[in-house]
Amino acid sequence: MEKVRQIIALGGGGFSMEPENPLLDTYILQQSHKPIPKICFLATASGDADGYISNFYHFFERQNCEPSHLSLFRPSTRDLEGFILDKDIIYVGGGNTKNLLVLWKEWGLDKILNKA
Repeated sequence: MEKVRQIIALGGGGFSMEPENPLLDTYILQQSHKPIPKICFLATASGDADGYISNFYHFFERQNCEPSHLSLFRPSTRDLEGFILDKDIIYVGGGNTKNLLVLWKEWGLDKILNKA
């Protein structure tokens, strides 16, 4: 079966704005069609805001998934490509898009995400 590649764009809502309403986030998890999808949060646009990352884990650790995040400010791995390509879902948080794009390009993450 060929892997389905898709982008789901949302402008607000989800775990960061409506923690009491899980519909958007559970929908995103279901789109992987995996029993326990690996979901990675990229909070680059918010400068890896601790509260934002904490809210991500607070929601997704209670779901049937494997949550992780990738920080470009404090990277947990040198193998960014291997880390990203191992994930089923990449969840990109909001914030300053211009800064996000500059950082992604500097780290080569733009090309890695295109490959993913």
